[in-house]
Amino acid sequence: MLETSARLLRLLSLFQGRRYWSGADLASRLEVTSRTLRRDVDKLRQLGYPIHSTSGAEGGYQLGAGTNMPPLLLDDDEAVAVALGLRYAASAAVEGVGEASVRALAKIEQILPPRLARRVSALQLVMVASKWDKSSVDAQTLSTIASACRDQEILRFSYSDHTGSPSAREVEPHRLVHTGRRWYLVAWDLERGDWRTFRGDRMAKGLAAGRRFIPREPPSKDLFAYVSRGWWQASPCRVRVKLLVSAEVAAQRVEPYFGLLEPIDNGSCYFDVGASTFEGIAMHLALLGFDFSVTEPAELVASVRQLAERYGRATPTR
Repeated sequence: MLETSARLLRLLSLFQGRRYWSGADLASRLEVTSRTLRRDVDKLRQLGYPIHSTSGAEGGYQLGAGTNMPPLLLDDDEAVAVALGLRYAASAAVEGVGEASVRALAKIEQILPPRLARRVSALQLVMVASKWDKSSVDAQTLSTIASACRDQEILRFSYSDHTGSPSAREVEPHRLVHTGRRWYLVAWDLERGDWRTFRGDRMAKGLAAGRRFIPREPPSKDLFAYVSRGWWQASPCRVRVKLLVSAEVAAQRVEPYFGLLEPIDNGSCYFDVGASTFEGIAMHLALLGFDFSVTEPAELVASVRQLAERYGRATPTR
């Protein structure tokens, strides 16, 4: 059995790692009796940790929110992950997070053991962050959404579509998806009776969490591809191109979030794709490395020809 002080630290770590513990599970983890567990919980309460308990056969314990932020206990991997995450967040565009991330990072790096500081430095040297412009999302909004996803609580909020038209939404939130440029919420829209994707920067501040719900089967196992596919389907420039390779071969180069492949025969397939400009689609087709056929729309035909002429001028014949 661990000594009392070590056991209290272990108990606090368990509370911080899971939302709810049954008394039997905690006693088993700590290898103590239920009576000893109750005494340890009381000692943590005396130290200022708000631990809630329920009695009965299904009774258990839960670490609640207190007036002050309690100390956190992190293992080596968690400490490294937090330090790297804060370094990234300090330069990311989640509104209101940058300055706080720098302060928190300074505190953590000050107390990191040398062996962990070396790990963080090594990982930071080989990490390459995206140079894309990221959307500005309020940190409190993201936190509220994430908590509602975790706790399976309905969200009510005002949402503005791409035209700026507002609407009141009530949804069952499932997951937050970060595409590298924006944050999206995948959720079941209760009024529309279907899955919807919401851009985080279009969701009004002050979201309200409501009653609990039973989670549904998600619309896709790959939610990143699901969100990205929804983006290109809503793009202003959408086309269907004939690739002169089989769908199986094309799938080796075409990620699901780039577009949709539809087999024609063993040597060709259709590629449905969208982008903000026809020039962007033409450039993407060139990068695939496959022969293709384009007959419409006229804007895409013109963009492909312009690109071909540009490539021709770049490689003049002798």
